[in-house]
Amino acid sequence: MFLNNFILAASDPVVDWDLFQSSLWPMIQGGIQGTIPLTLISFTFGLLIALLTALARLSNSKILAGLARVYVSAIRGTPLLVQLFIIFYGLPNIGVVIDPFPSACIAFSLNVGAYASEIIRASILSVPKGQWEAGYAIGMTHRQALLRIILPQATRVSIPPLSNTFISLVKDTSLASLILVTELFRKSQEIAARTYEFLQLYITAALLYWIVCFILSLIQGRIEKRLDRYVAK
Repeated sequence: MFLNNFILAASDPVVDWDLFQSSLWPMIQGGIQGTIPLTLISFTFGLLIALLTALARLSNSKILAGLARVYVSAIRGTPLLVQLFIIFYGLPNIGVVIDPFPSACIAFSLNVGAYASEIIRASILSVPKGQWEAGYAIGMTHRQALLRIILPQATRVSIPPLSNTFISLVKDTSLASLILVTELFRKSQEIAARTYEFLQLYITAALLYWIVCFILSLIQGRIEKRLDRYVAK
C-alpha cells in the first residue's frame, strides 16, 4: 500500500501548468497595480525624508540633529513589520484610521528615509572639504555651495547604495500583504488559499520578484557605468 501511494505521488506532475498560466497574469497584475506604485511612491517620499534628515544631522542645530538622530535610531532599531502594524492596526486605537495602501506608503517611506539618510549623509561627508572652501572662495553662500557643488558630487557617490535600497524595497513590499494591500504576493496568497498549491504559487511569486530585481540590477549597472565616465582616473 505504501509503495503504491509513493508511486502515485511520484507520478504526479511537479508543476501544474494550467494553474501556472491561469495565476501568472493575476500575480503580474498585482505587481503592476500594487507592488510597483507602492515602491515608487515610498521611495520618492523616502528620498525626500532622507535628504531632510541627512541635512538635519549635519546642521549646526543641536535640536535638529538630535531629533534626526532619534528618528533614524528608532526606525533602524525596530522591525519594518512592527512599524507597518503600528500604523495600520495600532493608530486606530487613538482614532487615527488609515487605509491599507497609504499605511504601507507611510511605513515604507519612513523606513527608507531612515536608512537612505545615512547613505546621503555619508556621501556628503565623502566630498572633500576643499570643495566647500572653493565655493566660498568664489563668493558662494553655504546653501549655494551645497546645492551647486556638494550635492551633485554626493549624488554620484550615493547612487549605488541607494539603488540597492530601491531593490530591497521592491522585496519588502511583500510585507504589505499582511495589512491587506493587494500586491503581487497578496495575489499569490489568495490563489493559493483557493487551490492549496502553496509551493508552486509561492515559487512563482519568488520568480517574479527575482525577475524584477534582476532587471533593476541591470539598470543599476548601466547607471553606474555612465557615472564612472565623469570620474577622474
